[in-house]
Amino acid sequence: MVKILNLLNQDSATKRLAELDKVAKTLEFPERDPRYINNHIHTIYSFSPYSPTAAVYASAKAGLCTAGIIDHDSISGAREFLHAANILDLPVTCGFELRVSWQDSPFSDQRINNPDQNGVAYMTMQGVAAKYFSEVENFLIPLREKRNQRNKEMINALNQRLPSEMQLDFESDVLPLSEAHDGGSVTERHLMYAFAKKITEKLGKGEPTIKFLEQQGVELSENNKEMLLDINYDYYEYDVLGILKASFVPQIYIDATDELCSIDQFVELGKKINAVACYAYLGDVTDSVTGDKAAQAFEDSYLDELFNFLDKKDINAVTYMPARNTPDQVARLKKLCVEHNKFQISGEDINSPRQDFICYAMENPEFSNLIDSTWALIAHERESQKDADETFFADSIIKRFPKVEDRVAYFKSLIRD
Repeated sequence: MVKILNLLNQDSATKRLAELDKVAKTLEFPERDPRYINNHIHTIYSFSPYSPTAAVYASAKAGLCTAGIIDHDSISGAREFLHAANILDLPVTCGFELRVSWQDSPFSDQRINNPDQNGVAYMTMQGVAAKYFSEVENFLIPLREKRNQRNKEMINALNQRLPSEMQLDFESDVLPLSEAHDGGSVTERHLMYAFAKKITEKLGKGEPTIKFLEQQGVELSENNKEMLLDINYDYYEYDVLGILKASFVPQIYIDATDELCSIDQFVELGKKINAVACYAYLGDVTDSVTGDKAAQAFEDSYLDELFNFLDKKDINAVTYMPARNTPDQVARLKKLCVEHNKFQISGEDINSPRQDFICYAMENPEFSNLIDSTWALIAHERESQKDADETFFADSIIKRFPKVEDRVAYFKSLIRD
């Protein structure tokens, strides 16, 4: 599979799509499982080992029945994603993710769903029709430019902690690892990936990398060491960056300010482009279900008040990841979504080669509503593309179907009948 992914990760969308066209004619794909959906797949346009084309291929190869692209601060990979999905006849949705300022909210001094900063929340915009991509990009371009100023400051902070031979240059070491030249964003993961590549290039993989990290005060678990000794792993630097992200980002992180839009701006954009503005639930982390987050308190202690605030701000959808939370957390969240008439959307964020595209939690019949919601979201996006005043949150539709569950059933019928 690595060989095929390399072909689908070539340096231009034209080449990638041409390769997928060949693959579609020569390879067999598994039967799609109607339980497996994922509306939150990152690509190289934010950070991921997958181009939009490779993400569609990997989704189909895993047996997903639908897939959705979500990149941080960018929607530039969405056209390629749609084209690739058309080649494989895979139903898909498009959207993007932002960190949004909640400074003008009752939660300005709280950790909301962002491990790094108070008063800032991750939010997604789901179901963005292709005709709005250019408008979205115009909204995101200045935010990315401001984010890069902060990225440069964080590189400077990192360099102050490193010996001269290990120091990084933003322009030559970081930017080439991104799709910034084509509308992609640069994230903290890019900074750590550049750092990981510098370590392996200067010192070598395996024991030298372990020794350097330990000299830098990084505590490595036995599992960490086992991964770092696997020098033949095709995505070795991804394992290194995972360790670096946990140990170095907290040291150099600079609060995001100018690059953030407000909640009102985010909601206004959603209405303007007929898309679905979503709050992304994280939930308190104790013993991390997936093992990828440190114990930390987030929104659970004030979740009731938060839902009241979402109502006030006209945020009518919540996205969450069933495999990331405990049964009690999910049960409480679902109950609040029903009580507040919220559209429930799901997807497991994919940004690492070790992640499985399948969320096996979706095999639980308890989450069948999330499968239905995915088909409703796909139908919404198609209606939006037709310029019809018949989208999921259109006044005429809400009047006909006030309850979200009835609206989901109606929209699902448009695409599944």
